[in-house]
Amino acid sequence: MRSVELSEYVEGYLAEDETLVAARSVGVQLGCTPVGAATGAALRFLAAALRAKAVVEIGTGVGVSGLHLLRGMAPDGVLTSIDVEPEVQAVAKRTFRQAGIAPGRTRLIMGRALDVLPRLSDNGYDLLFVDASSTEYPAYHEHGVRLLRPGGVLAFDSVLYQGNIANPARRDAETLALREVVRAVREDERLVPLLLPLGDGLLLAAKIS
Repeated sequence: MRSVELSEYVEGYLAEDETLVAARSVGVQLGCTPVGAATGAALRFLAAALRAKAVVEIGTGVGVSGLHLLRGMAPDGVLTSIDVEPEVQAVAKRTFRQAGIAPGRTRLIMGRALDVLPRLSDNGYDLLFVDASSTEYPAYHEHGVRLLRPGGVLAFDSVLYQGNIANPARRDAETLALREVVRAVREDERLVPLLLPLGDGLLLAAKIS
């Protein structure tokens, strides 16, 4: 089986329901492409494996990744999701409502994540998922280590976007930032890293200290 066929098989392994499909369609229309189905499934798996009760998401989008996270989290778990775009967060609220998520399980914060994260509690979260401006990824690495409890997981989406970081000729700010966060996470002795070829690349790291 060719790599393209394998990728399609992995993406389609777990079908998304009508709520996710509808939200995904709106996201594409708004130019806010959500995480792929396989990445969403991975997020749900991680949240379930961690029995996560407190999760931070940077980049709410239209709620696709958030809904996957919520469906894996403990029934009383709370998702704190940060975004700078009010239009897409309004769609996310509708997505969560249509999926039957209780309002008290989500805390949507409008603003720049780098302004919001310093106000969150040290060692207070089970999972931090990042799907935002790649130029800020290196800064989110340090915030993630601070915010996560031991055993918590840090996740970065789209670190392998279009294979840019493997191309030495690429020297734009986004590519350099992605190279930096991949290197920094790999070399951080407080973390156990894993790079997965899901979607556009999912970088994971478990905090051990």
